[in-house]
Amino acid sequence: MKLADRLETIHESQTLAITAKAAALRKQGLRVLSLSAGEPDFDTPDYVQEAAIQAIRSGFTHYTPNNGIPELKEAIAAKFLNENGASFRPDEILVSNGGKHSIANFFLAILNPGDEVIIPAPYWVSYPEIVKLAQGVPVIVSADWKSEFKITPAQLERAITPKTRVFVLNSPSNPTGAVYTPEEIKALCRIAVKNDVVILSDEIYEHLIFNGVTHFCPASDPEFRDHSVIVNGVSKVFAMTGWRIGYMAGNKALIDGAAKIQSQTTSNPCSVSQKASLAAITAGPGPVRYMYDAFLNRRSYIIGELSKMPYVNLPHPGGAFYVFPDLSGIIGKRYNGQEVQSINQFCEILIGDFRIAAVPGDAFGAPHSLRFSYATSMEVLEEAMSQFRSALGALS
Repeated sequence: MKLADRLETIHESQTLAITAKAAALRKQGLRVLSLSAGEPDFDTPDYVQEAAIQAIRSGFTHYTPNNGIPELKEAIAAKFLNENGASFRPDEILVSNGGKHSIANFFLAILNPGDEVIIPAPYWVSYPEIVKLAQGVPVIVSADWKSEFKITPAQLERAITPKTRVFVLNSPSNPTGAVYTPEEIKALCRIAVKNDVVILSDEIYEHLIFNGVTHFCPASDPEFRDHSVIVNGVSKVFAMTGWRIGYMAGNKALIDGAAKIQSQTTSNPCSVSQKASLAAITAGPGPVRYMYDAFLNRRSYIIGELSKMPYVNLPHPGGAFYVFPDLSGIIGKRYNGQEVQSINQFCEILIGDFRIAAVPGDAFGAPHSLRFSYATSMEVLEEAMSQFRSALGALS
């Protein structure tokens, strides 16, 4: 069977591939220290589970409006106003099957073939792939550990061409944990607005900021509101990755267009998950503060351990639940007599000989780094850091 040519232009998600490899090793009875998964290790809160159970028992298991149930969109609008200072009407909000689906709907609704999308690197693995699926052109603007993995307004301005349609902003960042200050975000947004470029702000980690920086939503500022589309969801803050509810907010014409695409692909998001998400969003982040506190403790531990190790360059991540050490110093070193030529190769050594699952940085557009997730237990973190120290110590 001949498959579509578009499959040649996109890559499998490496984060999911590494997670699958770790699962396969576990199935063989091997202990794997997984620092690869981008999801909280906590269970979904009881009150959220109970809302889903009540939805099932009450028969709320049928089709809903394609763009989300009204009460959930109203709760999301209230969340934007109360938590972000951004004003959106319910008809300016589209509920979808996860944040990734929201981003796909957005790009399919806004891009014409050949339109360019500026994506700061390191980037979340799916941004460029979804852009290519929508027949757009990813334009990568790179930052390194010396700049804390944050791009500058000058870099953004240099990357803009007459074909530029969208600038992607992700703060806090996956994979680096970098957090832009409000002033830094405003400076970037001014460049975008001046050039009539749409700002896609992915704010899925907004409540996981640990360095004292205040989260800034571009739509909260009248200067940027009409050029901003905000994507968020319940996955990361409420430990609901499997429930698959995300949402986007922006210009009504864009939201209507994205809803049209959704109506012909997935139709409505899961009815039960919408009721569960309503409970989560209505309660807000307060009841899940214990997750934040655990991540903060783990972050302190892993930064402290990595900072003592050779070859590691690590700007302290301000948010999310990742660290993204630069390991360019290991290139050319030898392990068991074999030259280490790439971080990909080193990650194979880590999982093969030290049973540590990590995601190599080239998946994120940063080939000299790797990503560790600390969304796991302290027991796993402690053992993994011990093993990682041994792996670095085995280089010569």
